[in-house]
Amino acid sequence: MITKHKISSIWKILENVKDPEVPVLTVVDLGIIRDIRYHNDELEVVITPTYSGCPAMNTIATNIKLELAANGFEKFKVTTILSPAWTTDWLSEEGKKKLKAYGIAPPVKETLDKSVLFGEQPEVECPQCASTQTKLISQFGSTACKALYQCQTCKEPFDYFKCH
Repeated sequence: MITKHKISSIWKILENVKDPEVPVLTVVDLGIIRDIRYHNDELEVVITPTYSGCPAMNTIATNIKLELAANGFEKFKVTTILSPAWTTDWLSEEGKKKLKAYGIAPPVKETLDKSVLFGEQPEVECPQCASTQTKLISQFGSTACKALYQCQTCKEPFDYFKCH
């Protein structure tokens, strides 16, 4: 029988698993851990990628397995599900703070209507100087889940963790 205490301890263990693309974030910060459950004495950790085809997911699954094994678990598996699709709404508030401190602008609620060609861009705050006078340079930043912006005040370029 699995207890709430045991599930809570597994969540704590998973807080040690970092995102290989943004190492200040854990898989818990990202909100990609969708469920923790037991079936016939086997632990299952259910994860959802930040987007389909995310190249970091195999590494994340392996790192989850390594962390579980290092903490004494013997029978476990990691299952990836695609539905419901991950959303930046699942990113923890702590994760957003970590992103900003790392120099990546955290996601903001978008005002862009994706059903139209032209629309208002989100107001993205520069993680360096906190100015909102920023400009989208490219829809793709250092990874596919980020966009490249430039601050018009301090002139620094920075990644923005895109909403989806």
